[in-house]
Amino acid sequence: MGLRKAKLKDAVGIYSLINSYAKEGLLLPRSLNSIYENIRDFWVYEEGGQIVGCSALHVVWEDLAEIKSLAVMESMKGRGIGTALVQACLKEAEELGVKRVFVLTYALDFFEKLGFHTISKESLPHKVWGECINCVKFPSCDETAMQVEIGKLSPVKSHEGEL
Repeated sequence: MGLRKAKLKDAVGIYSLINSYAKEGLLLPRSLNSIYENIRDFWVYEEGGQIVGCSALHVVWEDLAEIKSLAVMESMKGRGIGTALVQACLKEAEELGVKRVFVLTYALDFFEKLGFHTISKESLPHKVWGECINCVKFPSCDETAMQVEIGKLSPVKSHEGEL
């Protein structure tokens, strides 16, 4: 129960959670195959045997990683689960030696509270846009790119406006 690295048995729960938000246009849809292939990137938050939150840290380059697929079950929002998932990804990034972590998001206030700041999408390497070709919003992406530098984070105290 609680926050942990994902296991293969979690793939279907992750898939369901992510794709419930993808139907609303808030996340990129993920195939079950993609989740199995990238299961080591994922963190989950489990409660009562159910996956109620997930996120993934995907390493892009030697000094850059992306937090992807951050989702918290609607009924569980406001409990600090989104913050815990992001902080787990950031801690893992630090342990791996990653210097910068970015997100593409609509949840600007949430990520600002966690130390992220807005950056230009054009400042990200072209490799980042590999998945975008499959997005229904391509090439008119309306997400905002945000980034945080590892080592320049301050602790988060408030869970207000949580995912």
